[in-house]
This record gives sequence, C-alpha cells and structure tokens, in this order.
Amino acid sequence: MTVNTPLCFRGKKILAPMVRVGTLPMRLLALDYGADIVYCEELIDIKMLQCKRVINEVLETVDFVAPNERVVFRTCERERQHVVFQMGSADAERALAVAKLVESDVAGIDINMGCPKEYSTKASMGAALLSDPDKIESILTTLVKGICKPVTCKIRILPSVEDTVNLVKRIEKTGIAAIAVHGRKSLVLSSFFCLLERKKEERPQHPVHCDVIKAISEAVSIPVIANGGSHDFIKEYADIETFQKATAASSVMIARAAMWNPSIFRKDGFCPLKDVMQDYIKYAVRYDNHYTNTKYCLCQMLREQLETTQGKKLHAAQSTQEICEVFEMGDFYEETTTIFEAKKTSLETKTQDEDDQMEDPDVIKMAVRFDKREYPPQITPKMHLLEWCRKEKHPQPVYETVQRPLDRLFCSVVTVAERKYRSTLWDKSKKLAEQAAAIVCLRTLGVPEGKLCEGENHLINKRKRQDRECLIDKDHGEDLAEPSHKKANFIEETSDMNVPKI
Repeated sequence: MTVNTPLCFRGKKILAPMVRVGTLPMRLLALDYGADIVYCEELIDIKMLQCKRVINEVLETVDFVAPNERVVFRTCERERQHVVFQMGSADAERALAVAKLVESDVAGIDINMGCPKEYSTKASMGAALLSDPDKIESILTTLVKGICKPVTCKIRILPSVEDTVNLVKRIEKTGIAAIAVHGRKSLVLSSFFCLLERKKEERPQHPVHCDVIKAISEAVSIPVIANGGSHDFIKEYADIETFQKATAASSVMIARAAMWNPSIFRKDGFCPLKDVMQDYIKYAVRYDNHYTNTKYCLCQMLREQLETTQGKKLHAAQSTQEICEVFEMGDFYEETTTIFEAKKTSLETKTQDEDDQMEDPDVIKMAVRFDKREYPPQITPKMHLLEWCRKEKHPQPVYETVQRPLDRLFCSVVTVAERKYRSTLWDKSKKLAEQAAAIVCLRTLGVPEGKLCEGENHLINKRKRQDRECLIDKDHGEDLAEPSHKKANFIEETSDMNVPKI
C-alpha cells in the first residue's frame, strides 16, 4: 500500500512545467535521473472539465480523456507522490472543479500565472493574472480551502522589485505551500496604460534577475522556487546549487536545460545523449505517447544535430514505430506492442467472462451492429421500434447503456413490453449501442427494422407527407410549429440516463 506524504518544496530539484515537453515520458525520465518533483505541462481548466477519468488497465495508468477520445493528461503510480498538476485558469470555481477531478492522482496543484503567450493572456490566464491580484487571491484561496493537496503558483516578476514583493506577500497570505518565480519580467499594464503602451516581454535570452528572486526569498516565509537559470547559470548538475545560492531560494526549477538533456538532474553528471534519448523512447512506447509529441521532445534534445542523417530521419518519421527504427529500437517496439496486445486480449477475455457471469439470463441477445448505410437518411431502427410500441399500445422503449472501462466501448439493453434485448457486440458510441439493441428487439419480434432492402418504408412516406404539409403552410404564411404529439412520431427518443461504467 502506498502511503501519501505531504509534498515538501524545500531543497528540491524540480522539472518545470513545459508545454508539449512535460508529458508522462519526460516526467518519469526526470525522476529516474534525480528530480524530486515534476510539473506537468499547463492544461486549461475548460478542456480538463470536459474529460472523464479512466483507469487504463493495459498501460496501468490513469487517463483523463476528452470527448474526442484524446488523452489530455496521463499519469501513473510511479509519479503519484511527485507530480504537480499545473492548470491555466482565470476562474476560481472552475479551478476548484479541475483540482477535485485530479486530486487523488497527483501530489499537488499549481496555477500558471507566468505564461506570456497570447493564447493564455487573451483568456485572462497566465501572466495576465498578475495585473489582477484580487482574482489571484480568489483562485488560490478557493483551492487551498477546497482540496487537501498542497497548492502552488508560478509567476513572473513585475516591472519593479517592490511591486513584485508586495504581490508575493499577498499571495503568501492565501495559504499556498510554495511559489515558483521565473526571474524575468512580465508585461503587466494597468487599465490606464493598456491603450497607450505595449512593453515587450523579457525572453530567455535576457538575463535572469537573481536579485529580484532573492528579494522575494528574503521577504516571505513560504518556500520560493527559483526558475529561469538555464541560460545564465545551469549548464551542469553543480550549477543548480550555484543558482540556488544566487537567488537564496528554497528550491530550483529547471526548464530548458532539462528539456535539452533531462540527465541534468543526475548527480554523477550527464549521460550520453544517445542513452538519454533511448531511455525516453522506452517510456514513450511503454506509455503509448503520441508519436508527434515524442518526436517533438526528441528534436529538442537533438538540437544542433537535427541536420544530421539521424535528425532528418527523425523529422520524417510518421509513427512511433518509425521513430524507434531511427534509433535502432525496432525490436523493442515489436516486443512491447506484442506484450500489450496479449495483455489487452487477456483483459478483454476476462471482462467478457465476467460479463457472461453477470448477464441476465432473461435478456435476448444477438450479435448485430447498426450500419447507417443500410438505412434511409434520418430513419433508424429506434424510430421503427418506437412506432411499433405506439401501435401496440406498449410503453415507449427504455434504454440502459453501460460503458466498459477497458476499451471505453458501449453496450445497451432495451426493455420493450417487459422483455429485454441487447447486442453481444460492443460499440464505440452510446447511440450506436442503442440502435443495435433496437435491431435485436425488432428482429426478435419479426417487425421490419427499416432497412433499404426491405422495400417501401411507411415512415419515409409519413415524413414526406409532413414535409409537403410544412411547405404548404409556409406558402400560406401559417405558423410552422407542429403539435408535440406529431413531432414525436419522427423525433428519435434518447435515454436521459447517465452512462455508468461496469
């Protein structure tokens, strides 16, 4: 059993949050090389609130999956006590909702208040928050009171040292566990000046302001995490301590130096870049990282070697398998994917066996799928079943749909006249599963299901008549609103029930 210990932010070496870089493979690799804490890339609150939490039994991960089936955030047990979830937010209640969604799977929650990118600042997130201390206080206070895990934030410095220190003191009062400070200035304009002046953000090539971070460290009692030293200070492991002393910070957060070679965290010095990249690829394959993200991170490591033969092959790669072949890891890819396929098959068999044991023996089953190409446009089996129930004076069909966590497929059971029907085949959407269940019912009852091959379809003729009536009404300028009892004949009814997981 894993024991949860509060995350400490003193004397730590930390992987900074980096867009497209701070995904699971990079975070795990940084931990392997000696990082104490790893931040994920910034994830926007609205996007996260659309996700559902899914336990991936094949990869042994926890996935937060968007409606389009894209994995937005993936984590695993190895990093659970070390990973800080960073989000972009400009709303306290949304931030709290996301924090509660991921709280059990991470070690801490961070709010990004330093990103200068336009996509972030236009939505009043990132560095834009620095000009709204009231909103900062609201977000952080809500999080500290609303969750059990430590809360942090990451800021850039303001144009003046005094303003920066005053803001950090106000932030400290919210009760956060630590504050990360990127030692470069941010564009923060008052409402009076915003139409008159635009100041340029300080970029990585500008010197980091160690004196400002030091002033902050000396002014507050919470841990201060120094960030931004990759350009001026951190070239190897020993430089991490040098940067920490120059800023009087409690801990050091590393971004670009770790992106170029995550073995910067290794006490014994850098590993050969070839070994580092192969270690990264192993994690990318092991945790099914999307190949475009894998390629991006590897390109950041290669840097000046991108014009070599290997670099050009990497740039041309269009799959994880091709990336592995570039680095002479084709055999590793084949072995790993074979293991996963076998594991997936085993889990599917086990799940099917459990389904069979739990199956209601009174449910009538067939192996069918709904293919809309076999039916007229806008006419479905569910509509035919609903029409039949009305003619026979039965209650309307009731659909109960479940989702299987293993592969996120759906199965639906329809109840008609106190009998239950379902397809033994699982579908990729709730709607398809319901249509398949309706087909099973119709075929069992010997009722036409509306296929094109069945010939004349009375529902189509009925729809055409109504369409003609609507056109006539329109020509006469009459109200087109139909009585609800007429519409019901042609509007497919859907279940209002939530989709549970089994």
